[in-house]
Amino acid sequence: MSGSPANPASSQPRSAAAFPKQYRLIKTDEYSSVFAFRRALKSRYFLLHYRPHGADEVSGARLGLVVAKRFLRRSVDRNLVRRLAREQFRLLRAQLRCSDFVLRLAAKPPVIDRQAMAKEIQGLLSKAISPRR
Repeated sequence: MSGSPANPASSQPRSAAAFPKQYRLIKTDEYSSVFAFRRALKSRYFLLHYRPHGADEVSGARLGLVVAKRFLRRSVDRNLVRRLAREQFRLLRAQLRCSDFVLRLAAKPPVIDRQAMAKEIQGLLSKAISPRR
């Protein structure tokens, strides 16, 4: 099989709907500035903290995630919630304002229901799109 690329995924072009590093909150200071702004939208299990930023800073919306072990003990469940959040953000990112968002799991869900969680995250992000916040 000589001539075939070692990693077939690397030869494919990056999707326009991907979740690259420039749309993520990474540093502790970035998270701290969002929490310090003290604005949040609440749903049954999540809090969506946000902080608008100017055009001179990073363009577009950015997302940070906080899924505490005290609410979901199994790493599989924590990672599922993170994947669902990233996917919903990826789908709605073009409609979101230029803000930094931190989605935080605020209560322990009794059962992990993928569709219900995704719908709840989508609802929070949709509230952030609307003009009244």
